[in-house]
Order: sequence, then structure tokens, then C-alpha cells
Amino acid sequence: MIDAYEDPGTPDRRGGWRYLWWLVTRQPGRSAAGAVLASVWMVLMAATPYLMARAIDDGLQPGNTAALAGWTAALVSVGAFNAWVSVMRHRTMTRLRMDANFRTVKVVVDHVVRLGAALPRRVGAGEVVTIGVGDVQTISQCLTVVGPGVGAVVVYGVVAGLLLSVSVPLAVVVLLGVPLIAVLVGPLMRRLQGAEGEYRERQGVLTARIGDLAGGLRVLNGLGGKGLFADAFRRDSQRLRAQGYRVGAVTSWMQALGVGLPTLFLAVVTWLAARLAAEGRITVGELVSVYGYVAVLVGPVAFFIECGYQLSRGVVAARRVVGLLRVEPDEDTGARDAPAGPSVLYDPESGVRVAPGRLTALVCARPAEAAAVVDRLGRYEPSAATWGGVRLDEIELSAVRERILVADNEADLFAGTLRELVCGRRDRADADVARAVRAAVADDIVQGLPDGLDSAVSAQGRSLSGGQRQRVRLARALLADPEVLLAVEPTSALDAHTEAAVADRLRRARDGRTTVVTTTSPLVLARADTVHYLVDGKVVAGGSHRELLDAEPGYRALVARDTADTTDTVRTLTAEEAVR
Repeated sequence: MIDAYEDPGTPDRRGGWRYLWWLVTRQPGRSAAGAVLASVWMVLMAATPYLMARAIDDGLQPGNTAALAGWTAALVSVGAFNAWVSVMRHRTMTRLRMDANFRTVKVVVDHVVRLGAALPRRVGAGEVVTIGVGDVQTISQCLTVVGPGVGAVVVYGVVAGLLLSVSVPLAVVVLLGVPLIAVLVGPLMRRLQGAEGEYRERQGVLTARIGDLAGGLRVLNGLGGKGLFADAFRRDSQRLRAQGYRVGAVTSWMQALGVGLPTLFLAVVTWLAARLAAEGRITVGELVSVYGYVAVLVGPVAFFIECGYQLSRGVVAARRVVGLLRVEPDEDTGARDAPAGPSVLYDPESGVRVAPGRLTALVCARPAEAAAVVDRLGRYEPSAATWGGVRLDEIELSAVRERILVADNEADLFAGTLRELVCGRRDRADADVARAVRAAVADDIVQGLPDGLDSAVSAQGRSLSGGQRQRVRLARALLADPEVLLAVEPTSALDAHTEAAVADRLRRARDGRTTVVTTTSPLVLARADTVHYLVDGKVVAGGSHRELLDAEPGYRALVARDTADTTDTVRTLTAEEAVR
């Protein structure tokens, strides 16, 4: 099977069938071995009726004990050998499926990592989860066709040849019967693909809803929207259930046909063979062999139908994987060098101008509009934003990422120790980590965990509170120490006392460095060098916090709720009080 560090190869993204064929060709030796072993296994199963016929006609009927013993020994030997072949076939096919499973996982994970920040904007979370949980397994299962599927075709030809030596009419019935079964099952396969595809799409949407619900349940409850969201989720789940019933109906018909049609086929051929034996046109031994041949064919015919069912589901799953693999990351069109030193960042769409070496705050009634400005300044959205007079999209992306960091307040936190969450991929000195933790006012988090920085933290920081997660994200951003830090709502989940301390320490930690924060907190705004007040995503006023409080009623209403007590508190709060 594929090694954890092995290159999975370049997948064929031209379609679902192409992707499945690519998985087969990535392990040609194992695929060929599976097909050969399955073919030998099924052919030897068909040899059993032949040996029984010889034992009856050559030994039992004439009373030849030596011939009977010889054919019986051959029957036992073939059975024992076929048991070993069956074990090896199963083992080979398991490895084939597991390789396809792990290879698809590696391909998907590698592509998701390559997409990076473009992933959430291009593909829904539910789609990725559905692919990882269900589609990967479905794809691997459908590769059963490589072994038993090929073996079924081979044994079908072998049995037809053996029947020709017994009776031409029986051979004709067998040769025409199996294609007739395929014709009957074909429409169901196409219907299953359509129903399965729609079911998978609805499943992805519902999975995304579950993620949204889990992430925002507390907020929804506070806003009184939990009931509304629950009603929408209930309607979506009922539609998914109804679609699941449609998929189940088609599946049940295919499974019923997989059992019923081969049995009916066996009955027809056996009846014809019995008629021929009664008329003396075939011997008793040949009658037994015909029954055995057709009984053996029940398995291959069932495999035909099962493989069709698995392939129908596998193609649907492969199309979803291919759809994800076709999503391309943001193209790096930049070829120019970044500014040699700290320079002005400018977003012409909003009018925001960020002076180097200063703490700039963006204030907007709709946080998403301020976050959009940050995305443009961080080159996460196409725009005409400039850095030092040069368009950001003309600068090499690696240089932009190295010097400009966007710190989202909902950035992912992967499972690991607290030190790994804060340090990321690079080793950091303990003194640097301690400074970043203190600057983010996260000392109490470290002290409250049993092993301090070496304590394990669950995925997305679920073992931490919302405010603790926010401070861990801020500590990670401060430890990175970028030339330009663009922080989205870095204190929105903090209480007033902690928020004041964070605002004061953030300013000191980033002194002389370019920092942009989006916030409506007066505690943070009071420490900003420049505040941009945005309405509908456009700058309508700029200046210090105090100047905007005096000159802009809309700004005052937004950040201070237009109360004299709040305004006075903001104006008189000192750094010593904030830290204390």
C-alpha cells in the first residue's frame, strides 16, 4: 500500500471514470494479481462440477472404484488449492482497496493544503467533510470490479465453453441470459447515479449546516435565532431523508435483482438440462455438471450486478473528488519585488490608507465590510490595493505572505500542545514565546493548564473558552512578528478588563511596526494612532479616536453608544488602569 510519505501521483481530473481508472493504473501489479487470482478462483469453482461429472460417469456408474477414488482425490486437491487462492485473492483485493483509499485521502489533503486560504471561499466545509467521510470509502469499495468483476467475465466464458461440449442449446441460453440480465439492470444503474448524486449534494449542504450550528450555537441562542435555525435544519434533514428513501428504493431493487435474477436463471437452465437428460441426449453426470456450472454462474452474475451497483456509487463519489481537485488556488500573477522597507498600504476601493509603523483601526457598523478591507490589504481577494505604490497582485505572493500577516479571529486551531498552537511550524525560543503570550494577556491560560505550554489542546481549541481561543490566536500572530499585522476583531470575545490590558500590551508589542485592527471597542480605539470610520465599506472620516468622538455623531453612536458616561470613561482610562 501507499506509504504515508510517498508521492500519490498526479490524479486524472478529467472525470469520475478517468479518476477510477487512474487509481487502478497506480498499482498495476496488484490490479493484475487481483484479476488473475479472482479469475483462477472462479474457474476452479467451475472445475468442481466437471470433476464431479467425471467421478459419476467414469467411476460411480460403471463401478470403477479406482477411477472414483482418483477423481475424488482430484476434487479434494482442487478444493484445497482454491481455498488458498481465495485467501490470496481477498488479501490482494483488500490491499488494492486500501491503497485507493489512502491515495485518495493523500490527494485530497495535499490539494486542500495547496488551496490554503482559498479553500473556504471556493468549497463549502460540508463538501470537504462529505468527501472525507463517505466518498473516499465509496471509491475504494467500487474497485472490487478489478478482481471479482474480471473473474466473473472470465468464468462466464469458460462455463459457456464447457456447456458447448455438453449441449449447444444450453450454451446459447447461458450466452444470451447474462447480457439480458445486464440490459434489465442498466436503467437502474443510471437512475441510481442520479439519485445518489443528488443525495450526496444535499448531504454536503446539511453537513455544512451542522458545522455552522456547532460553531455559532451560543451566538444564535443569544440573538434568539436558535429556533429559526433549527426549523431550517429540520426541513433540510427531512428533504435529505426523503432523497435517501429514493436512493434506498433503487438500491433495494438492484439488490433484489442481484439475488432473484441469477436464481431464476439457474432454474431455467436446470429445467432445460433435466429435459435433455430425460430424453437421453445428455448423461446423468453431464446433468450434474450442468447444474454445477449454472450454480457456479450464480456468483458471477451476482457479481456483475454488485459491481454495477458499486461502480454507479463510485463514479458519483469520484466526480465529487474530481470537482474538488479542479478547484485551483489563487494564481500568483506577481513578479515584482516587494518594497524595500516599511511602506504605505492603500485600498482604493474603501479609501483606507495605512501609514507604516503606526497602529491603525478600522471601524464599521458591519464587521464583514471591515474584514473585506483586510482581505484586500492582505491580498486574499482580487483588488487594486497597493503597497508602496505598487499593486499587491503584481508583487510576488511569497513576499507578501512573508511580510504581511492577516490574523483572523476565527482562524483554525489544530489539535496539539499549546506550544505548537502558538509556535506553528517553527521552533521558537522560550523567551520569545513568553513575550508573545504576555502581550496577548494569555498568561492565565498557560498557568491554568496542567502542563503549561506542553498541555494538549483539542482541535479548534474546543477545550478552551472563546476568549482564551482569541488570545491564543493573537499570541500566535504576535510571535510571528510580521512587518505588517492585519488583525480582525482581536478582542471581540474578551471582557472589558482583559480587553483593556490586551489593547495596551498590543500597542507596546507592536511599537514601530505597522498594525491594523478592525474593532468597535473604545478601549482599543483609544490607543490607535489613526482611526478610519467606514460607512458602507467607504472611509467617511479619519483621525484620532477623540477627534472622531467629537466630530462624528455616527461614530460616537457606534463605539460609545452615544452616552456621556461611556465617552468620559474612554477618555480618562489610563494605561495603568488598563494593565491593573
